[in-house]
Amino acid sequence: MAAGLVHPDVAVVSRVLGGLGAGFSLGAAEVDNAEYGAVLSQVGRLSVRFRVGKPTPKKVGLFVTVWSRAPDGSTKPFTAEDTIDILLVSVREGSRFGVFAFPKAALVGQGIVSVGGVGGKRGFRVYPPWSATANPQARQSQRWQGDYFLDIGDGSAFDARQARRLLAME
Repeated sequence: MAAGLVHPDVAVVSRVLGGLGAGFSLGAAEVDNAEYGAVLSQVGRLSVRFRVGKPTPKKVGLFVTVWSRAPDGSTKPFTAEDTIDILLVSVREGSRFGVFAFPKAALVGQGIVSVGGVGGKRGFRVYPPWSATANPQARQSQRWQGDYFLDIGDGSAFDARQARRLLAME
């Protein structure tokens, strides 16, 4: 897929990750979630889904959708049985830019991905380290999410070792 056909933040993240020598390739855009820059990709042997977090006017953090279309046309949360290995969520607020790389196991553990048709969410809020979280639930989410965050800044300098760790390359 040409970088011009994807959300600009997805293009930046793909360029950064591609520079790691991870065998990164952009795949097919997910039309249903185009508003969130949704793309299916590969990093080496790992199946990756991209999303772009969107700021909302009244709450801290950014919102991201994590659903797919069921055969009957309804929406359903991602499932533990899906082939996704990592969910990449890019976040941008002002000059700050980064990406969360959530492994499926973390999403299952947090109840975001359904298991055996039970639970799961169609969207959730992400809190980059720079978000000033006020309520306890937001702070708790920010804490667990922080383990999966990579600060990209302008893309010229970032922690390549952390990126490799997040992509299970180390």
